Amino acid sequence: MAKSPEIGAPAPDFTLPGLLLAEEGAERREYRLAEAKGHPLVLVFYPGDNTAVCTKQLCSYTSDLDRFRDLGAAVWAVSPQDLDSHEGFARKYDLRFPLLADPDRTVAKAFGIAVPGLGLRRSVFILDGDGTVRWRHIALAGLTFQQTDTLTEALAAL
Repeated sequence: MAKSPEIGAPAPDFTLPGLLLAEEGAERREYRLAEAKGHPLVLVFYPGDNTAVCTKQLCSYTSDLDRFRDLGAAVWAVSPQDLDSHEGFARKYDLRFPLLADPDRTVAKAFGIAVPGLGLRRSVFILDGDGTVRWRHIALAGLTFQQTDTLTEALAAL
């Protein structure tokens, strides 16, 4: 497994299928890390759709989405579930940022957060407009999550 990128290192490039709720359904498309360049990106890795902590975390970030946008940042969330699972999860909780599917955990492995046999570690990486890791948190147990205040402070410092 790859090591997690250090602060100041470029984030591993990737392309994943994802979806974003829209007025008329859900828009499904490929998301490329390269397309996020030019503005900060909050890249959230979460273990699973419709689980207690993940639901609380992503609902929190959706409620605070304007705070991220006010700092020029986008939020993308990645987990191993497929797009059908993501769509049901997004609709149930009205999640308003892209949910990306990493079923083989290829991207989780590239970021050094895959856990063999278990999935992935709850993690957040903040990338600057050049795709460089400027802040990160990798949870050991994943029973809690990083609050919006912590993330927006890190974004404001970019």
